[in-house]
Amino acid sequence: MKAVHFGAGNIGRGFIGHMLSASDYEVCFVARNPKKIAMLQKRQEYPITLANAEQDTTIVNNVTAIHVGEQDRVAEEIASADLITTAVGVSALEDIAEPIAKGIYLRMKNNNSAPLHIIACENAIGGSTRLKKRVYPFLDEATREKAERYISFPNAAVDRIVPVQDHKDPLQVTVEPFYEWVVHRPAMLEGFKEIEGVHYVDSLEPYIERKMFTVNTGHCVAAYFGYLEGFKTIRQVMSHAPLRAKVRNVMEETGAMLIAKHGFNPQKHRKYIDTILERFANPNLTDQVTRVGRSPLRKLSPYDRLVRPAMQASEFGIEIPHLTSAMAAAMLFDHEQDEEAMKLQHMIREDGVSAFIRERMGIPDEHPVHQHAVARYEELKGRQESTILT
Repeated sequence: MKAVHFGAGNIGRGFIGHMLSASDYEVCFVARNPKKIAMLQKRQEYPITLANAEQDTTIVNNVTAIHVGEQDRVAEEIASADLITTAVGVSALEDIAEPIAKGIYLRMKNNNSAPLHIIACENAIGGSTRLKKRVYPFLDEATREKAERYISFPNAAVDRIVPVQDHKDPLQVTVEPFYEWVVHRPAMLEGFKEIEGVHYVDSLEPYIERKMFTVNTGHCVAAYFGYLEGFKTIRQVMSHAPLRAKVRNVMEETGAMLIAKHGFNPQKHRKYIDTILERFANPNLTDQVTRVGRSPLRKLSPYDRLVRPAMQASEFGIEIPHLTSAMAAAMLFDHEQDEEAMKLQHMIREDGVSAFIRERMGIPDEHPVHQHAVARYEELKGRQESTILT
């Protein structure tokens, strides 16, 4: 079996590539970094290390790589592949749409009727559906009609913390022991080969929202609260009892919404929150607050990890004082090396925080979440300015 995976970063190598190799797939990474591509081509293997006390190391083999710019070669790989996966970041899906389309065109031209699944393993709801919407405009109508019979884009939820790291071996990657990869089974075509370790489910939305609004929400909340207090790493934030309690409070508010919406067992969900907090506190992982908090405009967008659960909680009549405080903390994220953070601060300076919440976060002025977020922002900003003055 052959898999083509777009993205040879830490998630691509440390999570998706590892799992595919363990399921006896030959993995061809489609990447941009010439040094990593050359090393993967030469070695055809790389080590991953678990962030546990033993530092267990596994060798991932049967891998190679090609450059995303070599579109003819990429198309040939896709034309004969059994599976396509991505881990490039949601914003980069549009950059790989055309190479994927060329591969689909060649595959259909060659009359390859074997089922092909294209799974976007991104931190987003409906990532594969988004990718399909970007790929299909590059195909003519006849190819699209044919592809509909043999190609599917199942949505997925993925979860594994892989921080930025620096090793002597550029291919080595350290990952946390925990992982979860959930795929929407009804979108799988007949005759597919299950990937070892993947959980196939009939209804994906509960798993996606549980992950997005617990793990992703909690992680960025820890970063934004920690940033305001001057902490450098997530581990430091988790070691500070008052901040850890703040993060838990936010996760319990999103949890109340998830329980109300999806019918999760309250006791099991509390244990899930406990597990996530322990993952954040892993003493063998060092994750920078500025990395986890980066791209605040995206994280504050209407359908992402802060606004979306807040608005849904409001619909269920759930009070969210801690989540609105976290949203305010995100609006105060002013890391100078983060382009989005600087743009965010400029918007608020120019138009005011209320306009930002209305226009960029999509929350109307009269909505209680809007009003509470403004109040929390002014409160935190005042406290921040008072600290600076003293």
